[in-house]
Amino acid sequence: MKRSTVGVMFGAAAAASYGMNPLFALPLFASGLGVNSVLFYRYLFAVIIYGLWLKFHKRICFKITREEFLPLLIMGLFFSFSSLTLFEAFNYIDAGIACTILFIYPALVAIMMMMFFHEKFSKTVLISIILIITGISMLYNGKPTESLSPYGVGMVISSALLYAMYIIGVKNIKTIRHLNSGKMSFYVMLFGLIVYIVNLKFCTELQPLTEPKMWLFTLALALLPTVISIETINIAIKLIGSTTAAILGALEPLTAIFFGVVVFHEQLTPKIVVGIIAVLTGVLLVIMRKRFVKNNP
Repeated sequence: MKRSTVGVMFGAAAAASYGMNPLFALPLFASGLGVNSVLFYRYLFAVIIYGLWLKFHKRICFKITREEFLPLLIMGLFFSFSSLTLFEAFNYIDAGIACTILFIYPALVAIMMMMFFHEKFSKTVLISIILIITGISMLYNGKPTESLSPYGVGMVISSALLYAMYIIGVKNIKTIRHLNSGKMSFYVMLFGLIVYIVNLKFCTELQPLTEPKMWLFTLALALLPTVISIETINIAIKLIGSTTAAILGALEPLTAIFFGVVVFHEQLTPKIVVGIIAVLTGVLLVIMRKRFVKNNP
């Protein structure tokens, strides 16, 4: 299988899994858990599950050099603060519109790659980003008169910027870009956990998981939008680059739409269908562009 095809598959898997954040986080908030407690359990269980899998199944050595430590710490903080600001936004604005605003991050990645890393910004990428942003804006079904919290919007924009910086860093920081993706993912989660340990005053303010369903939602949050998402996005970035991997992230809200219709029996309106078609068209443009460039050097 071609390298680009594998990269696209992993990018799509990363998008689908990351799009499950609200599915598992919102029930935990409804149960009374605060943002920092939810994210502490998310990262703690993710580190344990993934660490055991790497150690005993993949037989990966966890040793890193002093040169790798600081970049991995920075990447972990970027990813963790991106989670924190997004989950914080869920308490101020509807999760649907928060996830809609979040998808400015492919445009941020493309712009920063062009400005700082001299990546060519093609017309195809521009058209695909416009199609995707337009399509995603149509997926939101909120009330036209609904007001938005400036703080909530600011949190989502911060989350998008931090996630964009993470995606760019994985590909462009020389000391870590050749690291095994599993080792990189493990340390990103491990260093990301530090944020919540500090925020919870070294776990003295940690809220307990008191019901079986809370454990279930927490484990699902650790596994799907954390372990699987980080691992697959890291592989995708290395195979197809930061910009393309970011644009494939537009598939994330389609995951939310799918679960909304199948699990929560939400209505699939003509507006949403048009939005889905626009998003998929934008994504397909990027995929076809990668194949064209590969076949026509």
